Amino acid sequence: MLPEGVTGKELDRSVWQQLRTLSAENAEGVAAHLAAAAILLEDDEDRALEHAEHAARRAGRVPAVREALGLVRYRRGEFTDALREFKTARRLSGSDHLLPYMVDCERGLGRYDRALDLAASPEAKRLAQDDAIELAIVVSGVRRDMGQPDAALIGLRIPALEKAGRQPWASRLLYAYAEALLATGDESAAREYFARSASADEDGLTDAYERVAELDGVDMLDLLGDEEDVDDLLTPERPGGPVDLDDDELDGQVMGDDTHEDEPEESDGAEDDAYEKDDAYAEQADDDVDAEESDDDATDEADRDGDPS
Repeated sequence: MLPEGVTGKELDRSVWQQLRTLSAENAEGVAAHLAAAAILLEDDEDRALEHAEHAARRAGRVPAVREALGLVRYRRGEFTDALREFKTARRLSGSDHLLPYMVDCERGLGRYDRALDLAASPEAKRLAQDDAIELAIVVSGVRRDMGQPDAALIGLRIPALEKAGRQPWASRLLYAYAEALLATGDESAAREYFARSASADEDGLTDAYERVAELDGVDMLDLLGDEEDVDDLLTPERPGGPVDLDDDELDGQVMGDDTHEDEPEESDGAEDDAYEKDDAYAEQADDDVDAEESDDDATDEADRDGDPS
């Protein structure tokens, strides 16, 4: 059952453009379930998954639908299934913007070599700035997981780090750099970048405030209700202020500030099937992903067999 008041018109216009390949009735239904998944993700991941899966059963060939299902799976820590959806969405759309998520899924599965290979691919080098920054944050996390703190730090010394201010990615990049500094043992510098991250984090996407307090040995519960004390923690004069790719909120991917007010156009071809999971194009994309994963598994197995250790 859809949450009360959810219509699907909450979705970003770019998603509606993709849904125009469906019949008007099906597009409206799929849109409502996508919006419901986005709204419920924060508080009820199980229901969010139900709505995302329902949308995928009805519109499996639509890239935004497969991406949305992947994002829900990713948020739940179901990295194998999330990666599959991201790969399928990528094949359907031809866009590489999901590469940071795919690399982080490989990281979550402990497949660090695959993660680094994907991050170094030619497609990764063509990413737009925001996506390239997210990728750098994830790769830094991979390096930390591999016990390479210096490499994690160096990988984030990019021009965007010095320009970080109020951009959407700023707080996350600053946080990631603070984490890398902390991994090298430089608590003073880490505190400075956590503080900068907290100042840039207008939407509360990170726990940078808490990390500053932790490094200062302060119990945040003691500061509740005293906003001035919290602000004092973040002053640059105080000695010593990636985040790993987070859920990045599904509504940030499929829902925009402007609602869609136009009704979807009727298809002027044959009637769309209400459930398009068996659409030949979507099936081909799924088959291609299966073949790619089989090849990757075979390569990994061959590498293990050839490893003398």
